[in-house]
Amino acid sequence: MAITPNVGGLDKTLRIIAGIALIAFAVLASVDNVWKIVAGLVGAVMLITAMVGFCPLNSLLGINTRRHEA
Repeated sequence: MAITPNVGGLDKTLRIIAGIALIAFAVLASVDNVWKIVAGLVGAVMLITAMVGFCPLNSLLGINTRRHEA
């Protein structure tokens, strides 16, 4: 089973920015540890999906933000 990339362009850039921001929040914010863990995990998932170029949730919802090459 091949994984078809479905994250591209602006989506990838926004995921990287949001992922870094969430991880920074998890490290620097003075909130409950639960929120730090949640923010850190969500941030890490966003960075991973941006780097890999595939998002399982996008796939389930039928969303593809990557341009198709001709």
